[in-house]
Amino acid sequence: MTIPLREKVLAFLGEHHVMTLSTAGPQGPWAAAVFYAHDNLRLYFLSSPTSRHAECLAADPRAAATIQRDYDDWPGIRGIQLTGSVRAVAAADEARVRALYQQRYPLIGGGAGVPRKILEALQKIRWYELVPDDIYLIDNTLGFAHREHMPVK
Repeated sequence: MTIPLREKVLAFLGEHHVMTLSTAGPQGPWAAAVFYAHDNLRLYFLSSPTSRHAECLAADPRAAATIQRDYDDWPGIRGIQLTGSVRAVAAADEARVRALYQQRYPLIGGGAGVPRKILEALQKIRWYELVPDDIYLIDNTLGFAHREHMPVK
C-alpha cells in the first residue's frame, strides 16, 4: 500500500522537533535552529523579536527551512526541505498556538521546576507561523537523492 505524500510529510513533522530556518535581511542570509510545533502543515515557533532571524523576517517574510536528524551515512538521509512565508501569530490566536506548543514541549507551560531564566525569556518572545508554499520530502532510503515534491498553494 502506498502512503500518500501528505501523510508521509505529516508523520515526519511529528517525529522531529527542530527546523533550521533560513532567512535573508539587511545583513545578508542567516540560518537558525528553532523548535517547532505543527498544526497540519503550518509550523509554529517562538523567538525573540530582536533575534537576527526575526529581524530578517520583519524585512522579508520569505523563508526556507529544513528538518532532519543528524545522519552519518548518505543512504539513510531523510528530511524535509520547504519554502514559505513567516508571519507573527495574531494576538487572538496566541493562546491556541501556545497550547499546541506546550503540548509538545511541556516546559513552555511554566510552573514549578522551570528555571527562572526560561520563564523570563518566555515573557519576551513572539509566536511565529511558517506557512509553506512548497515541501520536498527527501528519502535516500528509497534511492540516492530521492525527492518528492508537494506544492502547498
